[in-house]
Amino acid sequence: MAYLRWAVVTVPFIMLLGFASARIVPTGSENRWYAALVKPEATPPNWAFPVAWTTIYILMGLALAMIIHARGSKLRGTAIILFAAQMVVNLVWSPLFFGAHQVFWSLIVIGVMFVLALATTMIFGRIRTAAAWLFVPYLAWLVVAGILTYRIDQLNPNAATLVPSSSSTQISL
Repeated sequence: MAYLRWAVVTVPFIMLLGFASARIVPTGSENRWYAALVKPEATPPNWAFPVAWTTIYILMGLALAMIIHARGSKLRGTAIILFAAQMVVNLVWSPLFFGAHQVFWSLIVIGVMFVLALATTMIFGRIRTAAAWLFVPYLAWLVVAGILTYRIDQLNPNAATLVPSSSSTQISL
């Protein structure tokens, strides 16, 4: 029962953080800059991104609840710190990519995110195997996101200057 109490807190909290990160700047088809990018043929349809991230955030929240509930584990504190670190990096990605138009640095962030998520998965697995398995879709999606971001970087060498950010003012004379 204590696990369910934690899940009632962790799942909405993780989803709220993810939603807030994606709402700081327009994302997906709502973003003029993203709409103007040349995208790889393998790019999923726009509806797939919120569905994937909602599912991933739910699974992450459930995994975190399992770890928080594992009171007897000596690795619990380290696991929670790793989870928090990967979550911070996760939350940086959308504003960096969609807001700052930094495709290359977004790719670096995905790499760091993957390493931290993999380390989190491994330590979660030493505490609760099910918690580690809940992270597998996240790792798979990060691989997909990394490949897409890499291809976008290749297809759009001047992506940062493609469309001015909504916060900049440009006057043509």
